[in-house]
Amino acid sequence: MPRFSVIVPAFRVQAYLHACLDSVLAQSFKDYEIVVVDDCSPDACGPIADEYARRDPRVTALHLPRNTGLGPARNAGMGRAAGDYLIFLDGDDTLLPDALQIIADRIDATGGPDVLMYDYARTYWTGRSVRNVLAAHLDEAGPALFRLTDRPELLQLLMVVWNKAYRRAFIEAEGFTFPPGYYEDTPWTYPVLMSAGSIAVLDAVCVSYRQRRRGNILSTTSEKHFDVFDQYDRVFAFIDARPELALWRPVMFRRMLDHFSALFASRDRLPVHSRAAFFRRAAASCRRYRTPGAPVPRRTLLRHGLLRLGARRTYQALSEARRMGGRLRRGEAAVRRALRGAALRAHYRIQLRLPLRSRDAVFAARGGGGYTGSPAAIEAKVRELVPGVRTAWICRPPDAHTVPTGTRRLAPGTFAHWTALARSAYLVHDSAFDRGLVKRRGQVLLQTHEGTPLRTVGTDLLDRPAAARGTDFEQLLRSVDTWDFSLSANPHSTLVRERAYPSAYTTLEYGSPRNDVYHRTGPAERARLRETLGVPEGSTALLYAPAHRDYRRVQRPALDLERLVRVLGPQFVVLARAPLPGGPGGRHRAPHPRIIDVHGHRSVETLALASDALITDYASLMFDYVNLDRPVVLHLDDVEAYEAARGTYFDITTFPPGIVARGQEELFDIFATDHWRGSRSAQLRAAFRARFCPYDDGYAAERVVRRVFLGETGGLPLPVPSAARRTPAALPVQDGAGAGVTG
Repeated sequence: MPRFSVIVPAFRVQAYLHACLDSVLAQSFKDYEIVVVDDCSPDACGPIADEYARRDPRVTALHLPRNTGLGPARNAGMGRAAGDYLIFLDGDDTLLPDALQIIADRIDATGGPDVLMYDYARTYWTGRSVRNVLAAHLDEAGPALFRLTDRPELLQLLMVVWNKAYRRAFIEAEGFTFPPGYYEDTPWTYPVLMSAGSIAVLDAVCVSYRQRRRGNILSTTSEKHFDVFDQYDRVFAFIDARPELALWRPVMFRRMLDHFSALFASRDRLPVHSRAAFFRRAAASCRRYRTPGAPVPRRTLLRHGLLRLGARRTYQALSEARRMGGRLRRGEAAVRRALRGAALRAHYRIQLRLPLRSRDAVFAARGGGGYTGSPAAIEAKVRELVPGVRTAWICRPPDAHTVPTGTRRLAPGTFAHWTALARSAYLVHDSAFDRGLVKRRGQVLLQTHEGTPLRTVGTDLLDRPAAARGTDFEQLLRSVDTWDFSLSANPHSTLVRERAYPSAYTTLEYGSPRNDVYHRTGPAERARLRETLGVPEGSTALLYAPAHRDYRRVQRPALDLERLVRVLGPQFVVLARAPLPGGPGGRHRAPHPRIIDVHGHRSVETLALASDALITDYASLMFDYVNLDRPVVLHLDDVEAYEAARGTYFDITTFPPGIVARGQEELFDIFATDHWRGSRSAQLRAAFRARFCPYDDGYAAERVVRRVFLGETGGLPLPVPSAARRTPAALPVQDGAGAGVTG
């Protein structure tokens, strides 16, 4: 008897069925069977099912003699199922990697519930993936097992069959089956949850719910949507046959009203000629099952009342009025934005005519983010060395807490923001200020950049459209013409940028201010940073920070981090700078306990200081990280594709900062053999540091401030000429070659 029976009904899903079945067969958990039910599909679903059944004995292909619909097809699959638990997976959806293992672990941890509810993410045809917005209801805090009466909020989740695992003995004892017709999930999920003696939740996305651009049955215009009335008849018949479930009648009545309203409001589901009949049927069902008692938001009370009364024309007039009101509100908002924009432009023009404030300086980092990078290092040094200066930092309100108390905070797009840009004598940024900036005579603009360029930048992207992504090169050059100073960390950066950003600015080859912290942080502060991030004492922390891929619409980690930590063992943890699977809106599943998600951490310098080694590919972080004299491993499994799309200024494989792995298995071997921190790694790191960090000694920010803000051209602190004289942040243990690593 297998642990799971995965039942996959298949009808007109030939384009997706391979991915669906592969997602199950690729699971790390192997104790399962797959029952593919070919619902007399007119396409190739049947042959595909047979092909998989021939290849793998765990797959059973079941062919129905006629098309029965989704519900009866699932029933046929249940008739063949032998697993402890039933899992339903639609033929166009997929399981996430390790989903079955995560489900099995949660079932074991909770003692075998009748029903386990887990999460899903909607995956669109563009590749965008968005987690269920009500995921908070799956919080695992509290009793592991409970009944629906203990957590009725679970009914707010999508009532579908495929986001749950069902104990087969419970299903068979209660005699649950699926009815025919559309909305067959409704008379299954509600009765199952109401009857379950024990329910558990899993706060992890296990299913990728494909949002098909066309062809979704429930999105088609058809009178089959009238089946919803029969389905709710079945739900209320189930409740009425069991007096102990009477408390759920008001809740189901409210849910039914919401469902009918949503269907009637959807313009692409009901044929025009049948809308009046649908409304009459809905009103009849409302009168038949009316059970007040469930709380209803005030804004829906009127709609529900009109539905019960059968006042279709009034209901439609109200809906149309609300739609018109929504359009008017959006129009008003657009007008307000336009007026505010005009007022801001007028305000800026006035401010440009007022005198400059010679003691004011404005700083910002890419994207209006928090206080970080070279602009932050320079701002701190300005407050230390320049008497009477008034500094301001441009950042979004959520990041305002990162700005020091002695620095004014400016929200982008405000009147204060534009006043500061118009009247401050000094402007410092690592990318670009707003394109509406007008550079005034007497203003000094310092461009700090974001690190040493390996990837192609600036006008060198003219012949690389995949990487340029519609860059306005004329606007780029207008921005470059506003620079007075361009900060450079090394001769390589100087040569690249003077060609890629051609203009008359002065290059300051002084080193990288954001790297000063690496030479000024002691062991005690490093230990505090590790504790803040949750790095266990005595462990080896690997910072995984890959570069953005211009040729991919959706960014996915190239490295299987969960497998990496399993291979390396309990003494290793991974600080994951890359977005974990799931994309914007939350991760798909909780990461492994030894994977610390630091994707949203504002300070990469903090992450570098807290780590013991770096795993990257083409990220400019590698040029900064070698200041710490800690191992770097490059994972380069797509060199050809990356070179074709983005391009690099030199072959990183011939002059790397550490050991190079061309694939995942090779990277695992590098760590298993300790090659990652051996003598060869130390030699490569030293050569890389000598070439790209000749001026990084902890005083780069001071050199910049003395030159730009104080006007000193002589007597500046000189860069330390020898790497041997530098004192990067210490580590507790050193390898044989002198590189600090935690053992």
